[in-house]
Amino acid sequence: MSGLDPYVWSNLVTVALVVGGLALARFVRGQRLWREASVELWRRRRVAIVVVGVYLVIALLDSIAWKGGVPEGTVGVLPNAPLTVVDRLFLDTKEASYSAPLADVEFYGGRPLRRPGTHLLGTDILGRDVLYMSLKGARVALLIGGLTSLIAIPIALFFGVGAGYFGGRFDDFVFFLISTLASMPGILLLIALIMVMGRGTLSVCVALAVTGWVGFCRLSRAETLKLRELDYVVAARALGVSEPRIIWRHVLPNLAHLIVITFVLMFSGLVLSEAVLSWLGIGVDGSWGQMIDGARDELSREPIVWWNIGAAGTALFGLILAVNAVGDAVRDVLDPRTLRAGE
Repeated sequence: MSGLDPYVWSNLVTVALVVGGLALARFVRGQRLWREASVELWRRRRVAIVVVGVYLVIALLDSIAWKGGVPEGTVGVLPNAPLTVVDRLFLDTKEASYSAPLADVEFYGGRPLRRPGTHLLGTDILGRDVLYMSLKGARVALLIGGLTSLIAIPIALFFGVGAGYFGGRFDDFVFFLISTLASMPGILLLIALIMVMGRGTLSVCVALAVTGWVGFCRLSRAETLKLRELDYVVAARALGVSEPRIIWRHVLPNLAHLIVITFVLMFSGLVLSEAVLSWLGIGVDGSWGQMIDGARDELSREPIVWWNIGAAGTALFGLILAVNAVGDAVRDVLDPRTLRAGE
């Protein structure tokens, strides 16, 4: 297995995520509480859910790659390179330089395009189709938001639940740790971690996770302090039930709504954080933040090249708006304290 190419690993991870998502959907369907919550969530925010689903489909189509099936001499494609579905949809679309949306000639110079009138969102300075680059950015954004959340939330739960349930020296250690991290300038710590680990996608995800788990750790610690004093937890402890089993059966299920809400709300913040990192020149290759960073000088040109930053900004805005709308509905559906009478 160690000799597998990187794109094969990517395919395996993608298949595993799809299988995991289907298993989660089956679990939700089998639980009455979660099934009713999902129905109510669909009723409240069906448009936002569809938009997020479209982004997910695009990301999946850009995650499965294979070699072969590319005509020889295709412009902008290395021989025998593994290409995703999105890559194959935009084969041989590379131009020499800028072109406006649906233009027939280059934006500067007026030379005829190889494929006139086919670039819906124009091309960038390197002649790459802007629509193609915008679609490629969806995978990076979902990877940054999703993978980082899956790293940060378990860390926060481990320290937060442990500190709240056991207290004592472990609580003192966790409180010292989160106080230390909270006292450091977040952006400087983030930049330092990325410089040490490298500028790869995984490195950026780990760095964002290390600097982003403190808030949920405090919340889970406070909730656990309350849960450990409830009657059924005290009764289980008196009956001799082991501490790990009590945490697994009684504490974590009561934190489930907070986990779901935190995941959804953390996602949008992480995607925006990557855009900020790209603005500073240390973001992830192929992201919307990198497109926006590369378009800074284009705004000072005469005439202005607006379609590159416009496409990236619109794609980023659409995803963040949809995720925030879903997160707001998730909070209303799962947190009983926010439910209004009669709903």
